[in-house]
Amino acid sequence: MSALFPTYARWEIEPIKGEGAVLIDRSGKEYLDFIAGIAVCNLGHCHPAVNEAVKEQVDKLWHVSNLFHIEAQEKVAKILTEHSVCDHAFFCNSGAEANEAAIKLARKATGKHKIISFQQSFHGRTLGSMSATGQKKVHEGFGPLLAEFSYLPFNDVEALKEAVTSDVAAIMVEVIQGEGGVKPMTDAFAYELQRLCDEYNCLLIVDEVQTGIGRTGTKFAYEHYGLSPDIITLAKGLGNGFPVGAMLGKKELAAYFQPGSHGSTFGGNPLAMAAVLAVLTEIFETNLLQDVQNKGDWFIKQLSQFANEVDEIIEVRGMGLMIGIECKHEVAPILSTLRNAGLLVLSAGPTVIRLLPPLIVSDHQLEKAFLMIKNVFEKKKVAM
Repeated sequence: MSALFPTYARWEIEPIKGEGAVLIDRSGKEYLDFIAGIAVCNLGHCHPAVNEAVKEQVDKLWHVSNLFHIEAQEKVAKILTEHSVCDHAFFCNSGAEANEAAIKLARKATGKHKIISFQQSFHGRTLGSMSATGQKKVHEGFGPLLAEFSYLPFNDVEALKEAVTSDVAAIMVEVIQGEGGVKPMTDAFAYELQRLCDEYNCLLIVDEVQTGIGRTGTKFAYEHYGLSPDIITLAKGLGNGFPVGAMLGKKELAAYFQPGSHGSTFGGNPLAMAAVLAVLTEIFETNLLQDVQNKGDWFIKQLSQFANEVDEIIEVRGMGLMIGIECKHEVAPILSTLRNAGLLVLSAGPTVIRLLPPLIVSDHQLEKAFLMIKNVFEKKKVAM
């Protein structure tokens, strides 16, 4: 009997080694990993530059607490703010913590408490971030949530217009709903979102925990829509697997997060910052983002063309290397078949297959994955 709480429905696979887009389990079987730690290992497993940066830092200093000046925090904050619309950074350990910080900052800075988020959104599992999450299954069994959150239909412009008033502190949104089905925001919705935030003086919080750091082919996914968020939350791809999160905010908000207002014991420690510096150098300062756009365009095109031939597939959608395949029936059996064949993919809700390959995935690996997906659907078609 396991001594662990049974909080995860684990697969019968135990990875013991990884390199790039490949995982190897205890039996020696190789898998093409199109989960990447749930959009975490954007540079693939054991990326040499990240590995070396962390190894070097291990022999210097692990942790001193935020009572001290940590130079690497300043370097990382400078890179993130220079490449975004924000001016300041707060470091923590996860996406949920980043979203908690965003909720606290929005309430304190505006003096208001109402926050709008969206149905099928996902922002974390702490009490505050869970309250922001628009999924009943995440809320069940935990009693009263944090007050004054409301959940609107995603991409519904009219519902948004009706809900936003001057007593709203912030609107919290994912540019692409990840857990909610890989659903991108529409251009019309993005335009109205920004307009209403400007008109009613409410803060725009963009949750980039899954979409940020190159996943969609840009540094941040909000760039696709010309949005100007007041607060951005990051985690997952930021450390390539090292636990780290960040909240970015515009300069007007700095006055509301003064000493004693918020903190994180481990946030921004030297090991985490070493990993992040290596990641940002590889993703922001090379041609990788253009490569992600090109590969994503090719992969989505191949999948979309094939979807036209298969009645089971309703739609292929996504940006860059964040792709969803919506099906007519539950996809759990398809995921299992693909795992047995050597391709690891996720679901995003019961009927959507979610593809999140590392950004460094090769053309050959994308072609191989496409053929494996095609083969599974063709066999399913014959069986039906």
